Amino acid sequence: MARLTKLLVANRGEIALRIIRSARLFGLKTVAVYSAADANSAHVGAADEAIALGPAEASKSYLNIAAIIGAAKQSGADAIHPGYGFLSERPEFAQAVADAPIVFVGPRPDVMAALGDKIAARRIAVAAGVPVVPGIETAGISAAREFAAQAGYPILIKAAAGGGGRGMRVVAEAGQLEGALESAAREAAAAFGNGRIFIEKYLAHPRHIEIQILGDEHGNLVALGERDCSIQRRHQKIIEESPAPGLSAGMRAKMIDAALKLARAAHYTNAGTAEFLVEGDNFYFLEVNARLQVEHPVTEMRFGCDLVCEQLRIASGGEVSAPAAPRGAAIECRINAEDPEHDFRPATGTVLRLSVPGGPGVRFDSHMTRGAEVTPWYDGLLGKLICYGANREEARGRLINALGEFALLGVTNNAAYLRDIIASGQFRDARLSTHFIDQFFPRWKIGNDEIDAAIVAAVITAGDTQAENATTRSSSERHSPWDSLNSFELWRSRR
Repeated sequence: MARLTKLLVANRGEIALRIIRSARLFGLKTVAVYSAADANSAHVGAADEAIALGPAEASKSYLNIAAIIGAAKQSGADAIHPGYGFLSERPEFAQAVADAPIVFVGPRPDVMAALGDKIAARRIAVAAGVPVVPGIETAGISAAREFAAQAGYPILIKAAAGGGGRGMRVVAEAGQLEGALESAAREAAAAFGNGRIFIEKYLAHPRHIEIQILGDEHGNLVALGERDCSIQRRHQKIIEESPAPGLSAGMRAKMIDAALKLARAAHYTNAGTAEFLVEGDNFYFLEVNARLQVEHPVTEMRFGCDLVCEQLRIASGGEVSAPAAPRGAAIECRINAEDPEHDFRPATGTVLRLSVPGGPGVRFDSHMTRGAEVTPWYDGLLGKLICYGANREEARGRLINALGEFALLGVTNNAAYLRDIIASGQFRDARLSTHFIDQFFPRWKIGNDEIDAAIVAAVITAGDTQAENATTRSSSERHSPWDSLNSFELWRSRR
């Protein structure tokens, strides 16, 4: 087993902070990297060392492979963890790290390259006997018309080299096909530098269920249950849970077996996630995310494990730990800087006040602190709120209460929107599909109680600002009625 001593985290925000914490438990010194926009970010202060990468633009900082490798060499780091996003699934980055030579905490570059191309990944799945959605690998207009005539509309056009909904088009009728093929290819080329697309049969109301896998260099592979990620907005997950409600033991066993077959066929090592679409009694391979997932905490809470420590153990040459038996249920929601009332317009600003929920089974992964700046440069994830319970209903109740306690003033966010979804009868009854938002929450307005709370919070914050500036005024000049309040809670009991 190789002896690692220092880990550079090639990321920012909550995931960088989360990795730093586990690396410390694993006995490693840590190195943070940061852009000019993140000089005062929480992950910078949490690491043992911090090295500036460059300007705020991601292309000149967090996506700058040469700068990150240079920072690792400068600091003497012998391992790099990519987190998620940015360079985490770029095989050229993994190869540059290996060539340095530095240990890359993730799968090998060749495996990442094979699974990162959705067409190549489909071929691996088919060869391994894993079911895939009926489709064709070519996107030529003649072949597309022939496939659509056989499969029936609607059909789905997808980018071979990316995700997140970019390069994706749903085609409802023949007249839309040619234009959709052209626009999907253009968007894919602009987003991923690769305009290759392919076509699949469009599934009407599927669930999105994924299997967490871990593999080591000794040939050991394990699966740590499933996560249901069906609640999505514009193909972006916003709520995830484990176990998947209503999934039969037989279906779960078949999906886990398929995920392990796929991982063995790809010679997969380290952490990864095999994603599937489920419709009725059938499931179909979707893709493999060759990295740590945003939603990994729900698995950690059910299995009582630390997936980042497992990644570090595997990267050190150790064997993957045998998973414990899963217990209870866990649900995660992503709190984003966005305005749900106005088409989820991205939000920016300064965190003026932050109230973090607590209690049994409550976990909040975030890099937000009072005074933190939310800029337009990066993804708007403010934090992840995860609640565990002995069963789904207990986890759901804790999450509703925790979202009720959560308050962040200064940056518009979707916490109230998430609470209304999780408190809804449709979510309670697990009427889940990837169309859940369009079906049940196509339009949403903030409640009057939320507006009232925001007004009160704004007045309190104004009073706090006056109090902070009071050193320049005499006591007779202090006249804010809020100055006399010693304690005030921004949250209260909600339904």
